[in-house]
Amino acid sequence: MKSRLSAIENRKMSENDFMRLGKFIEDEFGIKMPSSKKLMLQSRLQKRLRDLGHTTFQEYVNFIFSKQGKDEILLMIDEVTTNKTEFFREPEQFNFLLEVVLPELADKKRNDAKFFNIWSAGCSTGEEPYSIAMTVSEFLEHHHDFDYEILATDLSRKVLQHARLAIYSKKQIAFIKMQLRKKYLLKSKLQQDEVVRIVPEIRAKVKFRQHNLMAKENFMDRTFDIIFCRNVIIYFDQETQIELFRKFYKHLAPGGFLFLGHSETMINCGLSFEMVRPKVYRKA
Repeated sequence: MKSRLSAIENRKMSENDFMRLGKFIEDEFGIKMPSSKKLMLQSRLQKRLRDLGHTTFQEYVNFIFSKQGKDEILLMIDEVTTNKTEFFREPEQFNFLLEVVLPELADKKRNDAKFFNIWSAGCSTGEEPYSIAMTVSEFLEHHHDFDYEILATDLSRKVLQHARLAIYSKKQIAFIKMQLRKKYLLKSKLQQDEVVRIVPEIRAKVKFRQHNLMAKENFMDRTFDIIFCRNVIIYFDQETQIELFRKFYKHLAPGGFLFLGHSETMINCGLSFEMVRPKVYRKA
């Protein structure tokens, strides 16, 4: 019993270990790590300590910063990041996308390449980019000469694996309208399986990629007509948010749209964004 209590005590994170790890997470990934998150970080990383056979957080943190710890960093981030999402979250934004944004962009592209480039940044397990894809596909039923592609990125490799499979429980699809379910979801052939899968035509339109929004390198040279980055910047400090808005501005085509989450807003970052409705901005 004494040795067991000792092992549990050893797996408590010291203030020094938290400061080292927290600063690294903030610097490399932009995720705020105030002292109030110490217990959360300790709790979420216990499994990593067990899997690796480390008896103390000091051992684990030293391993993270060693040459051998490079692959562990992304596994650690899988445990640290929050990945709450759902289909058609904040549905009024998808209505606005269908009824205002896509018609405006289509009109603008009448004499140009009839193609929509879309980026879902912080896509989690795929519900957001697949919701976007369904919405754009609905629009294209009346605009047959247009096409589109969605780049969906996330920091976590674990959630991207889930997203690529595109398999969801019936509980997860509760917010998808019945008319869309009939078009874009496939039921399992096994009656006991309470799951559905996104149809291949929609899956083919979404390209998933692991990406750190705070990476210094320019990971792409393309521009987008629409960027969704919702319920992501709330985890960043103001300086990091400004840096991210500058990246989005750079990667948005003139007249392109940026969608933020319901609790997020554009801070004064000296960029020519125009608010067209709450949480939706257009690049001037």
